[in-house]
Order: sequence, then C-alpha cells, then structure tokens
Amino acid sequence: MAPITQSRTHLRTCPLCEAVCGLELTLDADDHVVAVRGDQNDPFSNGFLCPKGASFGQLDEDPDRVTEPLVRDRATDTWRRVSWDDAFDYIAEQFPAVVAEYGKQSAGAYLGNPNAHTVAGMLYVPMLLRALGTKNIFSATTADQMPKQVASGLMFGDPMAVPVPDLDRTDYLLMLGANPLESNGSLCTAPNFPGRLKALRRRGGRLVVVDPRVTRTAKIADEHLFIQPGSDAYLLFGIVHTLFAEHLLDLRIEATGLDELRAAAAPFDPPTVAARTGIPASTIERLARELAAAPTAAVYARIGTCTAEFGTITQWLVDAINALTGNLDSPGGAMFATAAALGIVRTKPFRTGRWTSRVRALPEAMGELPVATLADEILTPGEGRIRALVTVAGNPVLSAPSGARLDTALAQLDFMVSVDRYVNETTRHADVILPPPRPTQSPHYDFALLRFAVRNYARYSRPLVPLGDRPSEAAVVARLAAALTGAPHSAADGADPMAAADELVIMGLLQKMQLADRRDELLGEDTTEQRIDLMLRIGPYGDWNGGTLNLRTLLDNPHGIDLGPLQPRLPDVLLTTSARVDLAPQQLLDDVSRLRSQLTTVAPEMVLIGRRQLRSNNSWMHNIEPLMGGSNRCTLQINPADVARLGLGDRAVVKSAAGTLTVALEPTETIMPGVVSLPHGWGHSQLTHTVARAHAGVNANVLTDDSVLDVPSGNAVFNGVPITLVPA
Repeated sequence: MAPITQSRTHLRTCPLCEAVCGLELTLDADDHVVAVRGDQNDPFSNGFLCPKGASFGQLDEDPDRVTEPLVRDRATDTWRRVSWDDAFDYIAEQFPAVVAEYGKQSAGAYLGNPNAHTVAGMLYVPMLLRALGTKNIFSATTADQMPKQVASGLMFGDPMAVPVPDLDRTDYLLMLGANPLESNGSLCTAPNFPGRLKALRRRGGRLVVVDPRVTRTAKIADEHLFIQPGSDAYLLFGIVHTLFAEHLLDLRIEATGLDELRAAAAPFDPPTVAARTGIPASTIERLARELAAAPTAAVYARIGTCTAEFGTITQWLVDAINALTGNLDSPGGAMFATAAALGIVRTKPFRTGRWTSRVRALPEAMGELPVATLADEILTPGEGRIRALVTVAGNPVLSAPSGARLDTALAQLDFMVSVDRYVNETTRHADVILPPPRPTQSPHYDFALLRFAVRNYARYSRPLVPLGDRPSEAAVVARLAAALTGAPHSAADGADPMAAADELVIMGLLQKMQLADRRDELLGEDTTEQRIDLMLRIGPYGDWNGGTLNLRTLLDNPHGIDLGPLQPRLPDVLLTTSARVDLAPQQLLDDVSRLRSQLTTVAPEMVLIGRRQLRSNNSWMHNIEPLMGGSNRCTLQINPADVARLGLGDRAVVKSAAGTLTVALEPTETIMPGVVSLPHGWGHSQLTHTVARAHAGVNANVLTDDSVLDVPSGNAVFNGVPITLVPA
C-alpha cells in the first residue's frame, strides 16, 4: 500500500507577469507544488489564472535551473559548483581588482525585468548599484517602457506617475500597440484583463484597437484598425489636430502649454497623416469625435508604440488626448493609482541627461543609459571602458538590440557576475553565477506594479518553503554588494550585509519622519519584513498615517485587500515646476521637428514588428514543457499576399541593416501586407536546457539595429524595422 502523502494549501501572488493574480498552491509533504488554482477569494483577480500561472510549479522546480553557485573555468569554459562563501570570496578577490586598476566607471550593471517582480529586486538591488558607484547602469527598461516613463516625467514631474485606463468604469477605450489578451497587461496592472475588456463591452462601452496585426485583443474589439508600424504619433497628432480644429476640448485640469500643443499639432491634419498611417482621414476625425463625445474615455498605448522611433512623442500624445477630452484624472478616464507601500519619494522635477554615455553621448534617463549602447561601452577602447559587469535576472543577448554584437562584447569582459537561475545566452559569459532560491522560498510584494494598478489593492505573501542552508535572494544581493567593494560579506567575518543595510534604511526613514522612537514597534520575522511594515505604515493607508494598514493587516488577509477604485489625485502627484500638468514639454516639442521631417517619407516595402505570446515571458519561460507548442512558436507571421508576391516557400531569409536570419513562415491574413512579425526572446541555440534547446527558434534581435533609438528616451527600436525577404 502506498504511503499517504500529506498536502497543504498556500496562497501567494503570481510573480510571472504584471497582472499580480492570486494563486492557490497545493504542496506535498516534500514541498513540491502539485496543483495550482486561481485564488477565487482574491478581490482583485477573482480566481483568474493564465497558462503561465498554471505552470508555476514546473517553473519553481525546473530541473535545469542553477541551484548552487557556479564558477567558470575560462580556460576550459566549464563550470564547477562551489560553496556560497567561496563564491563571494572569489568575487571579492576579482571584481574590486578590476575596478582598482581601471577606475569605478570600468564597472557596469544590467538589470532584467524580473527585478520589478521581486522583493529583492526592488529593495536590495538599489544598494548593489550604490556599491558599484558607476554611471554605467543599463536595464530592460530601455528595451520596453522608457518612453512612457519619460513622457510621464516631463508632463507630471515624476516618471512613476503613470496614468492607467480606469478599465472598470470607462465607456470608451482606444488601445494602440497593446495586446493584453496575450501579455496580461503592461504598465497597467489588471488581473483578468480579458474579462475587464469584455465587461466594458457588455455594459455598452466601445473598444477600438489599433495594431498592424489582428491580435487576440483586436478580435474581441468593436473595431480594429490596421496602422503602418511606427506611425502612431501621426495618428494621435491627427486626433489632437481635430480636437482643436472642431472645438472639442474639455480641459478640466490645471495645465500649461495648451497653445504650444495646438501649434505643434497644426501640420498634422488628418488628410496629411492619413497617407503616413494608412488610416483614412475620416476615420481619424471620427475617433477624435468619439473620444470627445463619450461620457468617459481613455487612450492606452503600450509596447508596440514604446519600441518605435517616436515612442516618447506617442506616449505624450496619449495623455495629452486624455487631458484634452476631460478624461485625465477623472473616473472612467486615465487615472493614477494610490499604492499602499510608500517607497522613495521624489522631491525634484524629473529631467534627463544628467550624464551621457561615453561612446555615443546618449543621455541618461531615470539613472540609466540606453541598453542599445551597452555593447559600445564594452567594445570601444579608452578610459571608462566597461571591463567588469554584474547582471541580475537578465538576458540582454536575446532581449537587447543587435544581440549578436552584444554576445561578442560580453566575451571580452575581464570579469562578470550574474544573479540568475539559469545558464543562458548571457550568463554563459559570467565568471560566477549566484542562483536565487525557488519562488516558493521567497516573499512577495508588488512594490512597482501596484503603482500602475487599475484598482487600489495590496497583498503580501510569505515564503512557503524553508530556505534550508542557502541564503535568501535578498541576502545574495546584499552579500554581493559587499563583495563587489571588498567589504566583509560573510558570517565568518562577523558580517550580515542584509541586516546592516536594512537597519540603515529603516532608521534613516524613521529619523527623517521624526519617528525614531517607534523602531521597536515594527513587525516582521526579519528586517526585510520590517522594512515592508514601515513602508505600509507610513503609506497613504497606513496606521501611522491615519489609516489601518500594516504588515499584520496583510498577514491576516492572505487573499489580499481591496483598497477601492482609483481616485482623482491631481495636483498631489505633480512635481512640475509650475505645479500643473505640462501639455507641451519643451524637450518633446523639440523632437516634433524630427517627426515632421518624416511625415512624407515613403514607408519601406517590408517592415518587422514584434509579437507577444500568452504562454511566454521574454526569454525565460521556454524551458517549461506545458508552455511550449500550439501558438507558442518562433515563426515569422506574414500576409499570404506577400508570400505569393515574393515567391516564398515555407522558410525565408530575412535581412536587415543589422543582420540576417532564416526563419519558418506562418502565412496569416491577420497581419497587414508589407509587415512581418517575429516574437522576441527566442534563439536558445547555446542553452543546455532540455526543452528550450528542442524549441530553439531564432533571435529576433539579430535583426534590430542598436544605432536606431527613440531620441528623448533612448529606448531601442524593435518595431518598424526595415527588412527584405528572399526564399530560403
């Protein structure tokens, strides 16, 4: 008779995308996840579960993940397992030596987007960057969302003040370059995004999707409009022009720059921009009238527009239209969430260009440089050349432009350290890999994502599985920060870098708020939880700020707490010098001339765009067998008319200014003629991972050009890339 295995059920937030869905996990007596369900009692996600969340258990214990520190022998390019103390000792010996020889600016760091989903990434990676003391900081932000944050920073004074569509109350939603039925939402935290869009239509609202593809989202919309990739700014300027020309303005907020915005829109009348966008002038005018006439409305644009040459102008115009139609900071329009945990409070108006990159003089934004110039900074000789690199949860060889060039660059580093759960296309170049624990062994609170939520909400998840004799992810990052400077970094030295850092942050904040005498009141099993408790208590709902929220409240409500619908927050969120919304930031007005100069440019015969996939998340979920197959394939979607016109077969050679790929074709009427689509995050030819190697695909970023950027933000351009196609 088989032994009876005891199981237990735990609740936690899914960390695999921006939707922050609640999960109900069943673990057996050996701490293996044996079942996953959506948490029906989560007030925000209400039991919604996507295929990624359903595969949480397989990801948690992927047999190909790194479980112990690895050190690479450069002579033989082989790995050996070492103890944690030995790994940090080796880093403390090698990394500071490189910096001592070449200077602080010879160090660099790259952060992948999983950092936004972890407690360690949000609370401890900043101390790692401070320890490095370099200006050479790069992240996935400039391959994804920087245009939105720069536009918000210039309009509202704070790049984290990002308005989101009030999905549950709006009557009209115009969506550009977003596909939340595949992505689950982005810079718009909304579990069950599909259900929220369907509810919009059920209550009589209208959904209009603008995209070069008939995406899954477009298929449930009231209307879909094809648009020439990269021309979204022209469409939005056409709408702004119409709002002014037809006197449809309903500006309800205090703002500056109205006349300047009117002048900037003057050259972009609908008949003129129609030829550039492929959308008829009459349709552009109708969209403007519908937005102005709807009881409530919101414009939302995401990655397809951010990763284009005029991404920041596009994101600026999104919120300019929301403001001009009376829908900014208004229920049913575009609103600002009120996050429960109070983090770093910005006190000065946002600006970019506080420093520039060494090689191409590209301006800084939000404390980092464009990832498109990372390879330049490693490959180009001279003082300040990056010779030592730290990566945390990132794979820029697959996710950054000109991936092949970056692959070559990483091989030339003097020393590299990676905090990562995999040996991937990037970390294979590392000298040391420090693996984080399983997700079930880590706490979870969404510090970043709840700042973009469509409803105010909070939820905290404690670790479900003991760490055993390995350090937490927070301790790994904190010990690494100490080792990079040669400081004491282990218990043998009498050091506890994590606790020391936490105490510094806690006491610094308490003293700043004149609450130092309340240190002993903070709750938590460790200093990490005490930091979270402090952030909750001094936050807008906190019990030290007139409310009731603290860590105990969240522990007593493991399904999460509904904090209510979004509320108007202007002018409180503003940090502009005028204390009003700036509808015409000078930095963006300066870029309009570049946009205007391309107004009559003839579009290339064929262009490449990206593609989101429901069962994929960038480059790091292709080793999970249940997520592979079906539509989750690396194929080039192409209109059948283009296949016939170019005489193509089942495969084609795709060429761009940056590189060449041979890829399988997927003919489909869902993509407009003259456009092809290739998903990003593939190209796993150098992995030893069993599943990913069997479904390797090709790296789309062999085709993207790291010399082409969105100028105001430095964001890489992945959409609208000119290409040619020939039979394979």
